[in-house]
Amino acid sequence: MRTDAELIVDPDTYTSGVPHDALTRLRDGNVVRVDDFWAIFRYDDVRTVLRSPGVFSSHRGATQIRDPRPDDLAFVQRMMLNQDPPNHTRLRRMLTQAFTPRAVARLEDGIRANARRIVANLSGDFAADVADLPLLTLADVFGVPRQDRALLYDWSNRVIGFQDEEYALSSSSTDGMTDMALQALELRPDDGRDPRSRGGMPDLYAYAHALGAHKREHPSDDVLSNLMREDISLEEFETLFWLFSVAGNETLRNGIPGGLIALMQHPDQYARLRADRSLLGSAVEEMLRWWTPVMHFRRTAVSDVELSGVRIAAGEKVVVWFSSANRDERVFSAPDRFDVGRSEADHLSFGHGPHFCLGAQLARTQLRAVFEAVLDLPGLLELDGEVVRLRSNFQNGVKHLPVRLT
Repeated sequence: MRTDAELIVDPDTYTSGVPHDALTRLRDGNVVRVDDFWAIFRYDDVRTVLRSPGVFSSHRGATQIRDPRPDDLAFVQRMMLNQDPPNHTRLRRMLTQAFTPRAVARLEDGIRANARRIVANLSGDFAADVADLPLLTLADVFGVPRQDRALLYDWSNRVIGFQDEEYALSSSSTDGMTDMALQALELRPDDGRDPRSRGGMPDLYAYAHALGAHKREHPSDDVLSNLMREDISLEEFETLFWLFSVAGNETLRNGIPGGLIALMQHPDQYARLRADRSLLGSAVEEMLRWWTPVMHFRRTAVSDVELSGVRIAAGEKVVVWFSSANRDERVFSAPDRFDVGRSEADHLSFGHGPHFCLGAQLARTQLRAVFEAVLDLPGLLELDGEVVRLRSNFQNGVKHLPVRLT
């Protein structure tokens, strides 16, 4: 029999679902030693770690449980995700104008139209169908030609799905792609190299440079065009492109089918939401809490520190477990119950503190658009086969969600 600590780090565990019973038991133990890191399970402790970058650094060892290879660490540390203030603040500022409420509002009509088209033409695999919505949105926000959006899909598969054979060597159809996409793809490795390394994603970086050069010559109102006007180094540009290619896609791609799973598993709440559309906003937040797409992130202690009575030494890994904090019974009543009208504390699915998700409002807009379209269907969506989950201890992923309309 495996211990709870062994269970939660094994990617095979998650092919049958998040082990919430194990997380509940670990949460009772507060700060727990797991493998070679300290795991933080309670809501208040997770918030403390995330809002304290001077104590718990994103930069020292980056933000994944597994350490980058020594040769790759310096490159990985350049990513905004793996920066601390003030460098993180400077890089984040370059992107904020794309995610203001006004900027998101300009995109809303297009997002709703895309969502309605997708939901009206479901193939039977909801997860595969809705994966196109964040790709279309990202392409518009960042200035990637729509016909190249499959590249974003493949890159995020390779990064997030490195523990899953189906995703690790993802390759979509190249039909209709631009010449710069086809040229970049000639560099794609086929040996499963670590996608966090500089040499692991040569096709991504080649495409980033080609698209950046195009934006310098033909600027428009998109993030890449704006970055070309900034005082940004080559390495910073590469890592920002890497980050938005993955982060802006994968979380929402899994959060949407996760939300539908929540509704299908709680038919009373599905009926309640169909009867009262005013609950859609709180329902979206509850989907994000109940499903929790990103399950954890790592920090590294800068100095010796005490957290909830546990001494953590400088240099030790500290991993905050969102999928536990979002079901902390100290904060959420009946936390395992999905309640579309829940109005308690904020969930932590978008993080907290200086690294709070920059695209949170854009993600919420897309979730609302999809479920508006789902609620407008002339019947209910119900499960029509086995849910196939991603083999990953990081992303609460859904690869296939077979559904039918009753």
